[in-house]
Amino acid sequence: MKFHIYTRRVRLDERGFTLVEMAIVLVIIGLILGAVVKGNDVILSAKQKKFYTSFLKPWELAVTSYYDRTGKLLGDGRANGGLADFANGRFDTINGGEDSDSDGINNALKKVGISLVQSNGSNNMVYSYAGRYSGNQNIWMNLYCLGDAGSAVCKNRLYLSSIPTDLAIAIDTMIDGQKDGTAGKWRRFEVNSGVGAEDWPDASTTPVVLAVYRIDLQKFPNQLRLIREFFYSGSALQHFS
Repeated sequence: MKFHIYTRRVRLDERGFTLVEMAIVLVIIGLILGAVVKGNDVILSAKQKKFYTSFLKPWELAVTSYYDRTGKLLGDGRANGGLADFANGRFDTINGGEDSDSDGINNALKKVGISLVQSNGSNNMVYSYAGRYSGNQNIWMNLYCLGDAGSAVCKNRLYLSSIPTDLAIAIDTMIDGQKDGTAGKWRRFEVNSGVGAEDWPDASTTPVVLAVYRIDLQKFPNQLRLIREFFYSGSALQHFS
């Protein structure tokens, strides 16, 4: 009688992973996930910087350039694109989302040869931005005179409504070097408590906030304007020729 012993060959694709192989796979997965998260952070940071450099900063420069050229405050009195009959050194509560308000500001800028700010919103005082938790928001650029919390003295500020909290916190770090909604030029604003009364909230639970950016104007615009006009009028060339 003959006995036959059958053996079964184990194919490579039928054997399980060794612990070493599993560890290598987990490391690779971790690296991929880390790269994805890092890539998302880079994209988000680029969006935040674009908002600052293409919208917030240009509006600050528009206000300061207008003051430098005219000695007057943009949005203060009808002659300067504002709403009130006469200027008083304060913004006239300009609501950028209102086309009539933005038209007045833009016309004043064009009259003195200042290039208009470009934006992606319904007008150039509105910026469309999708926050991490807020979804897409239309951020209004407004010109208000608002006082610090507990103070009756108002200060001219760029007032941004409906700004995603994560963006507001990022801008605070860019401008003031730290995340603190109660101090610096860039602060949180609450209608009931005022400017800088409260710090930035958790963006995941409060996805949208109000924020303000204080405008600091040069003290002696008239002297600076006379110097500039002297050099650009050709008088300087005649004087030194």
